[in-house]
Amino acid sequence: MAILKLDKHDEKKEIEFELKYLASLTTRQRFELMFEKTQQLRSLNKKRYANRKTTQIIKRKPR
Repeated sequence: MAILKLDKHDEKKEIEFELKYLASLTTRQRFELMFEKTQQLRSLNKKRYANRKTTQIIKRKPR
Protein backbone atom coordinates (compact mmCIF):
# COMPACT_ATOMS: atom_id res chain seq x y z
CA MET A 1 0.00 0.00 0.00
CA ALA A 2 1.33 3.42 -0.96
CA ILE A 3 1.56 6.35 1.42
CA LEU A 4 0.78 9.91 0.38
CA LYS A 5 3.25 12.51 1.64
CA LEU A 6 2.57 16.19 1.02
CA ASP A 7 4.43 19.29 2.15
CA LYS A 8 1.20 21.29 2.33
CA HIS A 9 -2.37 20.23 2.99
CA ASP A 10 -4.04 19.57 -0.36
CA GLU A 11 -7.50 18.07 -0.04
CA LYS A 12 -7.88 17.57 -3.79
CA LYS A 13 -4.72 15.43 -3.99
CA GLU A 14 -5.74 13.46 -0.90
CA ILE A 15 -9.14 12.63 -2.38
CA GLU A 16 -7.57 11.74 -5.73
CA PHE A 17 -5.08 9.43 -4.00
CA GLU A 18 -7.84 7.77 -1.97
CA LEU A 19 -9.99 7.20 -5.06
CA LYS A 20 -7.08 5.67 -6.97
CA TYR A 21 -6.38 3.36 -4.04
CA LEU A 22 -10.02 2.27 -3.77
CA ALA A 23 -10.23 1.76 -7.54
CA SER A 24 -7.21 -0.55 -7.39
CA LEU A 25 -9.02 -2.89 -4.97
CA THR A 26 -11.27 -5.73 -6.03
CA THR A 27 -14.92 -5.66 -5.07
CA ARG A 28 -14.29 -8.31 -2.42
CA GLN A 29 -11.42 -6.28 -0.91
CA ARG A 30 -13.58 -3.15 -0.78
CA PHE A 31 -16.37 -5.00 1.03
CA GLU A 32 -13.89 -6.55 3.47
CA LEU A 33 -12.47 -3.08 4.17
CA MET A 34 -15.97 -1.71 4.68
CA PHE A 35 -16.92 -4.51 7.12
CA GLU A 36 -13.65 -4.07 9.01
CA LYS A 37 -14.22 -0.32 9.42
CA THR A 38 -17.80 -0.98 10.53
CA GLN A 39 -16.58 -3.34 13.25
CA GLN A 40 -14.01 -0.76 14.38
CA LEU A 41 -16.67 1.94 14.66
CA ARG A 42 -19.00 -0.39 16.57
CA SER A 43 -16.30 -1.30 19.07
CA LEU A 44 -15.42 2.37 19.58
CA ASN A 45 -19.08 3.19 20.10
CA LYS A 46 -19.47 0.39 22.68
CA LYS A 47 -16.42 1.60 24.60
CA ARG A 48 -17.70 5.16 24.58
CA TYR A 49 -21.07 4.30 26.12
CA ALA A 50 -20.00 1.33 28.26
CA ASN A 51 -19.82 3.28 31.54
CA ARG A 52 -22.90 5.36 30.96
CA LYS A 53 -25.65 5.27 33.61
CA THR A 54 -29.13 4.21 32.67
CA THR A 55 -31.78 6.87 32.45
CA GLN A 56 -33.90 7.55 35.51
CA ILE A 57 -37.59 8.30 35.72
CA ILE A 58 -38.32 11.29 37.91
CA LYS A 59 -41.78 11.36 39.42
CA ARG A 60 -43.12 14.82 40.09
CA LYS A 61 -45.97 15.81 42.33
CA PRO A 62 -49.02 17.13 40.50
CA ARG A 63 -49.65 20.85 40.91
